[in-house]
Amino acid sequence: MRKDTISIGGASGFWGDSVTGPLQLVASGRIDFLVFDYLAELTMSLLASARMKNPELGYATDFVSVAMRAVLKDALAQNIRIIANAGGVNPRGCAAALQALAADLGVSVRIAVVEGDDVTPLLPALRDEGVRELQSGRPLPDKVVSANAYLGALPIKAALDAGAQVVITGRCVDSAVALGALMHHFGWAIDDYDRLAAGSLAGHILECGCQGAGGLHTDWEAVPDWAHSGYPIAECRADGSFIVTKPDGTGGLVTPATVGEQLLYEIGDPARYVLPDVVCDFTHVTMAQAGEHRVEVRGARGRAPTPDYKVSATYADGYRATGQLTVVGIDADRKARRTAEAILERTRGLFRQLGLPDYSATHIETLGSAYLFGPHQPDAPRFESVMWLAVTHPNKQALELFAREIAPAGTSWAPGTTGAGGRPSVVPAIKQYAFLIDKARVQPRVTLLGEEGFDIAVPTGGAALEASAVAPASAALPPGPTRDVPLIELAYARSGDKGDTSNIGVIARRPEDLPLLRAQLTAEAVAAYLAHVVKGRVTRYDLPGIHALNFVCEQALGGGGMASLRNDPLGKGMAQVLLTMPVRVPVDPI
Repeated sequence: MRKDTISIGGASGFWGDSVTGPLQLVASGRIDFLVFDYLAELTMSLLASARMKNPELGYATDFVSVAMRAVLKDALAQNIRIIANAGGVNPRGCAAALQALAADLGVSVRIAVVEGDDVTPLLPALRDEGVRELQSGRPLPDKVVSANAYLGALPIKAALDAGAQVVITGRCVDSAVALGALMHHFGWAIDDYDRLAAGSLAGHILECGCQGAGGLHTDWEAVPDWAHSGYPIAECRADGSFIVTKPDGTGGLVTPATVGEQLLYEIGDPARYVLPDVVCDFTHVTMAQAGEHRVEVRGARGRAPTPDYKVSATYADGYRATGQLTVVGIDADRKARRTAEAILERTRGLFRQLGLPDYSATHIETLGSAYLFGPHQPDAPRFESVMWLAVTHPNKQALELFAREIAPAGTSWAPGTTGAGGRPSVVPAIKQYAFLIDKARVQPRVTLLGEEGFDIAVPTGGAALEASAVAPASAALPPGPTRDVPLIELAYARSGDKGDTSNIGVIARRPEDLPLLRAQLTAEAVAAYLAHVVKGRVTRYDLPGIHALNFVCEQALGGGGMASLRNDPLGKGMAQVLLTMPVRVPVDPI
């Protein structure tokens, strides 16, 4: 008999997440599905490089050697089905390794692999057709390392329908590992868009591990027991509504604020969050406390998907290295910066002697000086600073020379220089390149080990996206005297990245304060406050259901991700900067 509610545990937010996630979720005895998300853009390029060196690799090895070794036997005993995008660029290799582990553990398991996301064979034709990068409009680079389409939930559903106990995929959208389970269990149709949007939202909240249960919360001091942080569970109903919770006895915090922060994480326009199976509208989502560490989520809407898949490609563009030194004492920041400038000047001179070109890019920060905060910080002397000097160059020999010239600073220039920590590594500079591809050119395929594979039919139609309205016009400030307070007194916030774009989601602590935020946190005001790091347009969107605003900041991350030389290339600190912005509030009557 089909259960009215199923529970899905989010066991991993990235390759390298703690093994405590799968352990606590399986031990809870409360879940029907255990899902893992492993694949960041950089991870795909690393896996592609690993497979070039060894054809048996190219997948997230920790999934098999750590997570599955720890919980596979217990999960199978509880009839928990497992879905993971751990396959990377070699899902079959991952499945074979898991099958070998199962034999060692003395258990039998039906494993399915989802393939078809690798579009590398199409690159010559796409290059001839003049494919362009989504944000920059650049043509396709020559040295592409990997190119994988973000598949959706349909192949995962099909694998579960065929009886798989473990489904291993390559590249798919992060939320698909949960949506596929929901489509399988509840029999949701491919055009039941509101439910598909709701299931995608459940997957979005699960996909970053502890972030869905109090991790990275603005009010971090209110989150108990970090050492035993709970991983999120979504208790999902057939109508698409669900409860977010966590295993009993674990740390963390599940409230509308913590779950709301995760909803806002790494989204753009909340009215058209584009996924392969559905275009989601989260603007009317509501969240309500339904018990201790239990938040009920309702109100996601959906419409037909677009005719394209997004492709995440990575390409080689020379080499990169990052040198660090600790400098202590009076004027530590100025000493650290002058040290970095001296290293650059010296190495450039050596490059000229050797006939080598200049650096292709350089970036200096002094960690401890709050680079991201720019002018919005006290001008106070600091007695310790860490030099951060990141560089790129087309020639590996040049950066090996650079790496040798970091340590000599310890006896050459600034008093109090220490903490060199060995020569920095010189690594290939792998960058991201995103573009769209017609779904009709990509063929997802499911194979259960030991059986014949079968193709998955994916709808290839779809309509172009409609223009979305930005947040409504700002209301006027209330009359009377006001005082300035930092934004953090009125709001929670979380930031994330998509390429060189950072989004900053802001949630009013009290619904009645949202008009104050709308009046003052205009796109123009936020752009001005962040002008020292945001070089492009800022767009504001409204999420009235959770009393929130979302700011999409373009050209904000120094190229973003793998292309950025900043210490924070993923925009993790952007919300922390905005939370210092002064806002005016009425003076309380005496």
